[in-house]
This record gives sequence, structure tokens and C-alpha cells, in this order.
Amino acid sequence: MRVHCLQHAGHETLGSIEPWLKKRRHAISCTRLYAGEALPPPESLDWLVILGGPMNIYQYRKYPWLKPERRFIEQVLVGNRKVLGICLGAQLLADVLGGKTRPNEHSEIGFFNVYSDQNNAHSDLLSAIPAGSEVLHWHRDTYDLPPGAIRHHKSDACVNQSFTWGPRVLGLQFHLEVSRQEAAHWLELANPPPSSHVQAAGEILARPERFEATHRMMDRLLDGFAKP
Repeated sequence: MRVHCLQHAGHETLGSIEPWLKKRRHAISCTRLYAGEALPPPESLDWLVILGGPMNIYQYRKYPWLKPERRFIEQVLVGNRKVLGICLGAQLLADVLGGKTRPNEHSEIGFFNVYSDQNNAHSDLLSAIPAGSEVLHWHRDTYDLPPGAIRHHKSDACVNQSFTWGPRVLGLQFHLEVSRQEAAHWLELANPPPSSHVQAAGEILARPERFEATHRMMDRLLDGFAKP
């Protein structure tokens, strides 16, 4: 399987997704959009993984590659390939599919619970993330659910936390892939003051087992997503 990654910032990587792909001997390629790299032909890939990033998806002047990236995602979706969007990637997916991205009422940064929507009871795929799971969040924006999409998770601070659009498209607002080391680096780059939905750095990094648990969830999710 040919898996291509869209990377928006050097510090936001595939994380735990990469060893899952390598273990199964899938071919991995990546476009580093922030470095000006060219997008591949859509027909050259089987899976697309759209990673997170610190920007807003409508900051076209500051990040001019956002517009061609959006067109590329449209082309990939038309080709019936599997697409996984994470955080900013989920917002881009929602936008391409007709759901507007906008500022959320709260910034959400740290480990907080996600709760299953009633639709999740009918999804074998999203059962990899059980109701009440504690996952890592790092976002200010959110998205409106696009037409035809099904919401599967919500949190106290943000109603749209995961969605599917048909059997081949999955958006996650939260991060299952990030390691404790990566999170520590993110906190070095940006350490917002704590609030009701923003945890202090020490609290985010205090329990390494939480990162291990989210990696297991990601493995199970990818196992399900890989099924024909």
C-alpha cells in the first residue's frame, strides 16, 4: 500500500502512525508543504494522511500552499482513496466536504475525555476509541460537520471531535499519534497559559502511560481503517 502524508510543520509528524506503517511494509512518502515541496499525482497513492499544524486553514496569504493542498485533497477524494485527517487535517477535510472551519468557543490543549456519540455504537472502526477515552487535544479551531458525515465523538469543550464520511474518510480533531517527547517539544514552541480547557505543561507530560494508551488506540484504529 502506498501511503502519502501531508505535513504542515516540521514538529508535527506521523508519530506512532509511522511504525505501524513500517511494520506492515507499506510505502511511505511525504510532502513537506511548509518547505515548498511539490504535491504528487493523486493516482500515485492509496492512502492520504493529512497531519496537524499551527495555522488556520484560511490563512492563504501567509501559507499560499493551502489552496493547492485543498484542490489536491478534492482530487484524492474523487479518486475514492482512503483519507485520514488529524486536527488541522480534519478541519481541511471538513472544509473540502462542505463544512466550514471556524474558531471554537474554547482552546482545548491537554488530555481530556472524549465521549461517544450515539452513532459510535454502530461503528466498528471508531470502537477503537471507547467512550470516556482520555486523549490529547491541541486546537483552537473547530469545524461544522459536513453534509453526509457522521459524528462519532465529542468533548466538553468541542462538539465535533471525530467524523466519518462514507467508509473511506476519517477525521480526528484530537491526537492519538503524538509521543510524550513530541508533546514536550510542542510545549517548548508554544506554552499557553492554563485555563478551564488548557492544561499546564507539567500536567500534560506527567503520565507517560497516557501517551502509550493513545498509541494503542491509534494502532487499533488503523487496523480497522486498513480493512477493505
